[in-house]
Amino acid sequence: MTESRQKILDVRNLKMHFPIRKGLLRRTVGHVRAVDGVDLHVYEGETLGLVGESGCGKTTTGRLILRAMQPTEGEIFFRHNDQMIDITKVPADQMKPLRREMQIIFQDPFSSLNPRMTVLDIISEPLVIHGMAKGDDLRGQVRELLEMVGLRAQHMNRYPYAFSGGQRQRLGIARALALRPKLIVADEPVSALDVSIQAQVINLLEDLQQEFGLTYVFIAHDLSVVEHISDRVAVMYLGTIVELAPATELYRTPLHPYTEALLSAVPRTKPGRKSNRIVLVGDVPSPANPPTGCRFHTRCPYQQPICGEDEPALRELGDGHFAACHFAHELTLTGIDE
Repeated sequence: MTESRQKILDVRNLKMHFPIRKGLLRRTVGHVRAVDGVDLHVYEGETLGLVGESGCGKTTTGRLILRAMQPTEGEIFFRHNDQMIDITKVPADQMKPLRREMQIIFQDPFSSLNPRMTVLDIISEPLVIHGMAKGDDLRGQVRELLEMVGLRAQHMNRYPYAFSGGQRQRLGIARALALRPKLIVADEPVSALDVSIQAQVINLLEDLQQEFGLTYVFIAHDLSVVEHISDRVAVMYLGTIVELAPATELYRTPLHPYTEALLSAVPRTKPGRKSNRIVLVGDVPSPANPPTGCRFHTRCPYQQPICGEDEPALRELGDGHFAACHFAHELTLTGIDE
């Protein structure tokens, strides 16, 4: 990825702290730091993979990027009309033009579709809300969208219960494409599907990206899926980004111990090749009370005294390779060499 490509998204010091309230008066006694200082950027036409354990803040980050929630702090610059606009400063009643350019594909294809609406109603709803089509033109666009995702025009009068999980996710993709957005946040779009269907959906997303020049933020916990679709990968831990690099480089030469542990769990595809699984000790700390210093030091096999005292900054250690580790240049970590 070269710097000559334009950024479509630039996230700076993004935070989302949810209040913890107790007592009859519901007083705030603390905060859950779901997202706590995320910095990342996405180039036009690329796929940025966002990975990490459950509860690390991936989905919350995705929803903040779309302004589905107002962040506690930080800036989210999005390219609109060839200008970078901080959408955190845009009033809610003025977000509609920006909504057309940012869409989401939800994780669960069963609960994300209204069971009382037909396929025609589900896919046409964004077009109706934004006043982009009506009548025969509306039906024609829905027909085109269905064929685009590998479904038939005859399906538009059916209800979601009549479709399999993979077909429902295709409906979700068609709905996300209806407004011809620039940026799509895909929130674990294949995690609820059978393995045999996952590859079909991933290939569909890649084909649509090539055809329409889409940009994806692809959220997942399955690193083998992320490797296949992503140009760059950002690794999250306890609300922060600990490593960000081109996908090939991150998988082959990780610079953060947490990334090394995640990669050790990826199944090897070569016969006879065994993985040296790294089992992290202890549990993930509470985001309501994160540890001082490096947030990973309580589980890190390489931790030193400084790790519990000073929090390492996310700094560039190679060509586009960022890591937040005091000893990134000294450690020799194992990636996937296949």
